[in-house]
Amino acid sequence: MNFLRLPFLVKLTLVVISIIGLGYLLALGQSILAPFFLAFLMAMLFLPFASFLEKKLRFPRSFSTLTSLMIMLMILSGLVYFFGSQLSSFSKDLPHLRVQSTVVFNSLQHWVSDTFHIKIDQQLDYLDQGLDKLLSSSGVILGFTFGIFSTGFGFIIFFILFFIFILNYRRILNNFIVTVFNEKHKSSVQEVVNEVRIMTKKYIIGLCLQVLIVSILTSIVLTILGVKYAVLLAILTGLLNVIPYLGICISLLISCFIAFATGTPATCIYVIIGYIGIHIVDGNIILPFVVGSKVKINALFSFLGILLGEHLWGIAGMFLCIPAIAILKIIFERVDGLKPWGKLLGEEEKPHKKKKSYKISKNITLKEMD
Repeated sequence: MNFLRLPFLVKLTLVVISIIGLGYLLALGQSILAPFFLAFLMAMLFLPFASFLEKKLRFPRSFSTLTSLMIMLMILSGLVYFFGSQLSSFSKDLPHLRVQSTVVFNSLQHWVSDTFHIKIDQQLDYLDQGLDKLLSSSGVILGFTFGIFSTGFGFIIFFILFFIFILNYRRILNNFIVTVFNEKHKSSVQEVVNEVRIMTKKYIIGLCLQVLIVSILTSIVLTILGVKYAVLLAILTGLLNVIPYLGICISLLISCFIAFATGTPATCIYVIIGYIGIHIVDGNIILPFVVGSKVKINALFSFLGILLGEHLWGIAGMFLCIPAIAILKIIFERVDGLKPWGKLLGEEEKPHKKKKSYKISKNITLKEMD
């Protein structure tokens, strides 16, 4: 078969036009594609459970799908109830937080005035405006945490339906992907599909474990420091940690504000030190040992993905962009013509680097994942 050879500028133009067209379609189909991709991620997470019900307990496919759906809805309902109750308590403390924050800020203003000779009246105008805006936006935590679910009732309905369809018709979808290619490539395509499915499932499970571990570590640190709403802030930190770099900074600012308003300025410093320690543990132990290095995305494309995701799908896009890029990286690395793109998205490879391992006990050794 003879392939048409195009000049480099023509190929570059076609690539740019394709990227622009794909971005336009993603923005245009936000109301459908965002719940579909979230449903796909959750389906990959519940796939081992559904397969267990079908193979071990002999459940019909439809019954295993509905059982998985009920468990997922129970977990999500529990999270919504927890955050709702915590935010309700938080809203009752807002007047007290405002008074205490004003007292601390007044002391800080006098110190700035005595040290830097800046008039207090000028400071008061800016600080009062900023404090009013900050305290009046008590829903900001809820907005960030549940932004992925907050695009309306239609989003939730589409998400549930897509979750059911993907789990229930996963074999049909798999057969379509395999048979749509030429017959001679059928075995290799099936191999790629299986590898992508396994790696994606491992990544999603690892990501959920990362959220859980980071939440537990943050809860321990904030509880020791005596910060109010430690569990709420810890779960929020774990969820926001899905957004690399930016998520941990947002959660740090929120935790520092709560610590500053309910404690002392020194507590904020300890919170910052604690978050730095958690971030170091997350980057050097949790991420390589739980999530794996093969799906690690470099900082440049993580940041670009966050910006593009927010621009296309809002807050939901900020959460979904990193798993999307990770899945694309997995696919690119297993398709010959797209391997350079997979390497571009990942970290720099060190061929002679040995895998880290930690011996926890005589029979338990923690090894770095691929």
